[in-house]
Amino acid sequence: MRVIAWLVEGTWPACVDAVRAHAPEAAEVVLLHVSGPEVPAVAHGAFDGLLGRGHRSGHRPAEGWERDPGDRLEALGGTSASALLDAAARRLDRPCVREERSGRAEREVVAAAEGAGLLVLARDGDRSRLGPKSLGPAVRFAVDHAPCPVLLVWPEPAPGLTTIPPPPPHHRP
Repeated sequence: MRVIAWLVEGTWPACVDAVRAHAPEAAEVVLLHVSGPEVPAVAHGAFDGLLGRGHRSGHRPAEGWERDPGDRLEALGGTSASALLDAAARRLDRPCVREERSGRAEREVVAAAEGAGLLVLARDGDRSRLGPKSLGPAVRFAVDHAPCPVLLVWPEPAPGLTTIPPPPPHHRP
């Protein structure tokens, strides 16, 4: 059995703990982190369109000119992902595979889950109360489209039942 744990900054410890508690010892565990291309792409675009004007063609920038900040953001993102995956592997404390992907997170997660026996992920929306808004768009997409069973965890203790929103007026008895 292959278990995929989608790790996101801030909620990853809950996913790792869920794998420790629910994945069979013989399972192949994959710790997955997905970096979105949005932030470096914006920086590249700003540099090319407004600041750099032609200095990304492989030529050394003239003295005093800044290098493309998108390159630096890409490097920082990779370093951050590696650090997160290292911390998660230490917390898991069992053999695992570390996988870094780049792209639209929800689609990369669904693709990574192909052929897996379980996908573990954490809620990413409003976690102050129970209800549908506790899932953000990326997690909702992964839950709806995962090609395998899903274990959805609360990153902290779940709110009480009194936090469930009332039904809409047209559904009340």
